[in-house]
Amino acid sequence: MKNNKPVQAENPDFVDFAITARKYKTLLTKKFLSRKKWENPSPYEIFSSIPGTVVDIYVKEGDVVEEGAPLMTLEAMKMQNKIEMPFTAKIKKINVQKGEQIPKDFLIFELEPVE
Repeated sequence: MKNNKPVQAENPDFVDFAITARKYKTLLTKKFLSRKKWENPSPYEIFSSIPGTVVDIYVKEGDVVEEGAPLMTLEAMKMQNKIEMPFTAKIKKINVQKGEQIPKDFLIFELEPVE
């Protein structure tokens, strides 16, 4: 079982915690302090949503690709998933190669706006 006990120090740092307009003082757990911080995602980066193997790549760097056009095929658990362009943009960089296995949340494509 994971340790979710509050972090205790000689002089603990209490933080303000508000619920329905009431403020409380609390200690934060180690799990909360070591969590992955949320970042606002960039629309110009395409990440893998599942781990898999790159079957085919249909574009190359420098191509201007229309919204909805297929970018690549990713095979996961014997299923082939088409990755499509979310909006019209230029392919700045491709970070995968055909046959490569990639993990979840891997940066596949970097895009840039079309002039």
